[in-house]
Amino acid sequence: MTAAAYNLTIDQGSDFAIQLTLSEGGAAKNLTGYSGRAQMRVKKTDALAAASFVVDVLDAEAGILKMAMSNATTTNVAPGLYFYDLELYTALDGVVSRLLEGQVTVTAEVTR
Repeated sequence: MTAAAYNLTIDQGSDFAIQLTLSEGGAAKNLTGYSGRAQMRVKKTDALAAASFVVDVLDAEAGILKMAMSNATTTNVAPGLYFYDLELYTALDGVVSRLLEGQVTVTAEVTR
């Protein structure tokens, strides 16, 4: 499966979260045993991530997960354009699937 393209906008200094419902063959994908990870970088090839998202499976049987970043993290991300992707993986068999990829625009915070 090819990763879907989806661009994000994050307001610097704010909490960010997006909830996703995954389906496979027209039915909810069972996420039991799966974990997720997501990072953003200035360039796709950068060794260091600009920031990492927290990825939680909210309802494994319904295929629902959340990708989030706290205001404490977004405060420390410089405004600008970044690249990200979201991966789903299993610890047991090491299967990794990229679900989403795209650009992240971080808008500058004014109020401090």
